[in-house]
Amino acid sequence: MKTITLDIAGALGNVISEADVNALRGEADAALDKLNNGTGAGNDFLGWVNLPSTMGINLIKDIEDTAEQLRKDCEVVVAIGIGGSYLGAKAVIEALSNSFDKNQKVIFAGQNIGEDYLHELQAYLADKKFGIIVISKSGTTTEPAIAFRLLKEQLEKQLGKAEASKRIVAITDAKKGALRQLATEEGYKTFVIDDNVGGRFSVLTPVGLLPIAVAGFDIKALVEGAKNMEEFTRNAGEYNTAELYAMTRNALYRAGKKIEILVNYNPKLHYLAEWWKQLYGESEGKDGKGIFPAAVDNSTDLHSMGQWIQEGERTIFETVISVEAPNNTVVIPTDEANLDGLNYIAGKRVDEVNKMAELGTRIAHIDGNVPNLRITIPALTEGYLGEILYFFEKACGISGYMLDVNPFNQPGVEAYKRNMFALLAKPGYEEATAAIQARLK
Repeated sequence: MKTITLDIAGALGNVISEADVNALRGEADAALDKLNNGTGAGNDFLGWVNLPSTMGINLIKDIEDTAEQLRKDCEVVVAIGIGGSYLGAKAVIEALSNSFDKNQKVIFAGQNIGEDYLHELQAYLADKKFGIIVISKSGTTTEPAIAFRLLKEQLEKQLGKAEASKRIVAITDAKKGALRQLATEEGYKTFVIDDNVGGRFSVLTPVGLLPIAVAGFDIKALVEGAKNMEEFTRNAGEYNTAELYAMTRNALYRAGKKIEILVNYNPKLHYLAEWWKQLYGESEGKDGKGIFPAAVDNSTDLHSMGQWIQEGERTIFETVISVEAPNNTVVIPTDEANLDGLNYIAGKRVDEVNKMAELGTRIAHIDGNVPNLRITIPALTEGYLGEILYFFEKACGISGYMLDVNPFNQPGVEAYKRNMFALLAKPGYEEATAAIQARLK
């Protein structure tokens, strides 16, 4: 059976050796034990660890049935959420969708506070039958709350309150919060965000699965892929690729490589990198520690960031995601005039050229003292995407514990919110408002 694979050979050499990586085995095993047994910091947020293998078929069926009803009733469904409440679903949908299909079933809102974005969204929806999936534990997070208030009003004006309630699904806390109260009062269909699953680890819950199902993709296969990776990474040892990834990146970090660049050579993976950036940035970036997560889309960004990566400050390493087999075949034709000089690759598949761009770049960057790890995905399918999502989650938990931080909190996220609420004179922030206004004089 094929699965995703990890090759660290390109990371070994001038900066770290295989012995340096293996020296961290004890730390990685201890970190994995904390995840498996719930003995580490943040252990009240470990519901994701065994989620794929414990997810009931009744829940998946409920999600699929709800998605089918939304697909039947709506031309388009707006998924409202921010951070982990949207990035996982966006990553999977973008990876599996036709790049040029403008008849998207799922679009997103609540991930920004862009006035033009929201105006254009409302104009786009004005003549469409649309539904809403609103995702928020509290119902009061500013960005999604603004979007939901606007779109809820628009939908109710279009259909009336009673009919609109049939096209709104709330994914929220089981018992408490503004959105739970509203959903109960209005009779919305609801799914629960379990208290023991943090937002950035929630893609394999209804948070991610419902939008993915509405988009028309196989969530059973997605969960099955994650279940396979859960099994592959349950036990400590040399075959646990999540441990190996965590060990290698921590060895590089301790050797002075402070920035990890996630590289893909398939444009469909752009939002997987965005999801990964939140997962690792929010999990590891605290207590003055943490590898900075960045990303590039190659070969596109070789013509923009390539120079810096090749010859800039040597504080970086790369993790390359390579898709082994594209879903389609395109062969480069022969041209009699050959003015572009490309006849030397006529008859080759475009993917062969892409793979040589990848290999050539990896060699150049390794020669330029940029250590390279390589993750290979056999193909872009629901199953393999489920594998890589869980792989990165498991490795993130291990790596965070190896850094000696709590990988499951995010206290720094609140700093901007406090300032924003003070600047907007939110009730209850009167002292903070006075203090920040004094600073601005």
